[in-house]
Amino acid sequence: MVIAQEGQQRAGERAYAALLDGIQSGDLPAGTVLGEVEQAARLGVSRTPLREALRRLAAEGLVVQQSPRVTVVAPIDASDIRALFELRRALEESAARIVADRGDPAVFAGFAAEFAAAADALTLPEGRRSYEELIARFDAALDAAAGNDYLTAALRTVRTHLVRVRRMARDRPARLAASVAEHRLIAEAIAAGDGDLAAHATHVHLHNALASVLDSLGAGVSSRSARSTTDTASAPEGKKN
Repeated sequence: MVIAQEGQQRAGERAYAALLDGIQSGDLPAGTVLGEVEQAARLGVSRTPLREALRRLAAEGLVVQQSPRVTVVAPIDASDIRALFELRRALEESAARIVADRGDPAVFAGFAAEFAAAADALTLPEGRRSYEELIARFDAALDAAAGNDYLTAALRTVRTHLVRVRRMARDRPARLAASVAEHRLIAEAIAAGDGDLAAHATHVHLHNALASVLDSLGAGVSSRSARSTTDTASAPEGKKN
């Protein structure tokens, strides 16, 4: 019995990871119906671990259950993105202040140097990928230096949604270059132990990032009111994530 339960748990983790990757990458876009039979067969798991994976995704707001038997990938609109960034600002500005006080200056001075070097590498084929990896390492260093499990857990949830938002947006070289400079300033402020500057630099970065995402998506992200009008006219209104 224990072995069977462990096997189901592993299958549930595998199904969750596969579905999460599909949602974040855009392979499973908003509105995609995630039928139990079809998804279980596609992922090579039974329906019990699949249901557990869907429950986790629903708790994270990535899928919604429109009826007892119909689960779909959650829609996302401009209001959702603004709400996400409101939470992101509160969390990341607090994290920047905390880490400026607790973090190792040498570690973040090193990140500042890496961001400076990254600016020149963005024109290279692997520059964008290397920059994304640098951001991931920087986030991990912030989490470790903050030493606050509750803050880290909240940020992890926000970042899960951010992957999806970023992949929906078009690449913008000018914005990418500005983002590198903004991250460099954040790292430099933390290395200097200046919590106010670190929080302010984070605020400016997130303000610019939100404006760019919304502008980039344009017609690809509808307003909530427009979506509700369309839903009402054509079908029963679905539950928002």
